[in-house]
Amino acid sequence: MNLLNYISLMRFEVVSLGVIVLLLLMKIFSEKLNVSLILGFVNFSLLAILVSGFIGHPHGSVFGGMFLNDGTLMLEKSVITFATLLISLQGHNWLKKHENYLEFYLLLFSILNGMYFMISSGNFLMFYLGLEMATIPLTALVAFDFNRMRSAESAGKMILSSAFSSAILLFGLSLLYGMTGSLSFQEVAMNFSSSPLMSFALVLLFVGFAFKISMVPFHLWTADVYEGSPVAITSFLSVVSKGASVFIFMTILYKVFPMAHGIWVNILVLLSAVTMTIGNLFAIRQTNIKRFLAFSSITQAGYILIGVASASAQSMASVIYFLLIYAFSNIGAFTVVSLIADKTGKENIDDYKGLYKTNPLLSIALLLAVFSLAGIPPTAGFFGKLFLLTSGASAGLITLIIIASLNMIISLYYYLRIIKAMFVDKNETPIEKFISDTPAKIALVICVAGILVVGFINFIFEYIHSLSFGL
Repeated sequence: MNLLNYISLMRFEVVSLGVIVLLLLMKIFSEKLNVSLILGFVNFSLLAILVSGFIGHPHGSVFGGMFLNDGTLMLEKSVITFATLLISLQGHNWLKKHENYLEFYLLLFSILNGMYFMISSGNFLMFYLGLEMATIPLTALVAFDFNRMRSAESAGKMILSSAFSSAILLFGLSLLYGMTGSLSFQEVAMNFSSSPLMSFALVLLFVGFAFKISMVPFHLWTADVYEGSPVAITSFLSVVSKGASVFIFMTILYKVFPMAHGIWVNILVLLSAVTMTIGNLFAIRQTNIKRFLAFSSITQAGYILIGVASASAQSMASVIYFLLIYAFSNIGAFTVVSLIADKTGKENIDDYKGLYKTNPLLSIALLLAVFSLAGIPPTAGFFGKLFLLTSGASAGLITLIIIASLNMIISLYYYLRIIKAMFVDKNETPIEKFISDTPAKIALVICVAGILVVGFINFIFEYIHSLSFGL
């Protein structure tokens, strides 16, 4: 294989690494930098990476099968890159005023690079290296507002929970290696047996992933970390980090443990039901909108697990499709939260009372995002959940679908609380009218367009489904 083929297979990783090197050189050799120019360069780089994902779909492997590439993996990387671009636009005004904006993007691209390697891994060693390459810089970003005690506290909670989950994951991997003599996905799948020790190793892997995806009962770090992080990082955690973890989780279950299907489907069904129910019950009690969206994201993780448990090409396409819609919905909601927090410092739901009278466009954008998260037609979120439930029905998970449907009804209560606050409740001191910065407006327009349009464009789901999933 020549150099050009290597670069083509690893285009996401090569370009992101190149951006990291350029940013480092700018930091070292440039005394005074133009902030707007740097932010524009970063956003253009993310756009270039995104576009490159749709130029051909090379299949192949390098490093003895440790790194894999195909159309599905490139699509998954494109989804998290697109979400990162929206988050970068969302946080433009906040970063422009932050003296360490260059370090922010160095950490951000390091995280993306780790996620790219993790998604393309064909070996548990490559998977774990990619996981840690993403997790450690992400913890630093959580503490990026280091002059705020709450931000540092959130980073401490995250690093402890991440270290604990990584230790459990490593224990499971060591058991797998001891029983199969390999860390290769293909060889582990070939040598898998239904012994109790092998099943125990699989459960340990589940626990490690449960922390990353915020499944109940391994979700306790989520709300505190989301609340204490800068809003842009909270968006990243809820969409990009969760999405990358779900993608590699599906790959490992479907390709490495197909023989243990009977074990992990039952675990997924139980975790899905518990996660969406507990997430709903805790979301009802929240007064801080970032904590509210944290428990909302936990509930959404429960719905995603329905698709993962269905274990088919259709269900995998449904999960990717849902995560794309979830990116539009959640980033749209967090963009409004970010704009208001940046201008006023307010983050409580009660502060949003009367918002429609002073900022009608922001209110409508948040309304659409919330409707999409709730799965109310005709927003894209309705179609995303419909496809997940359909895949669950195809797999015979009728009881889980009934539980999910009941939870969707319950979720209407707390989602409509925000709508009621903005459009119905009165406020003697409402948030004053303000003008949003242009990049954030662009991000919000893209999110609103995605929420309104994606569900009606059949080509998007058909394109995702048409890719070879190897199932």
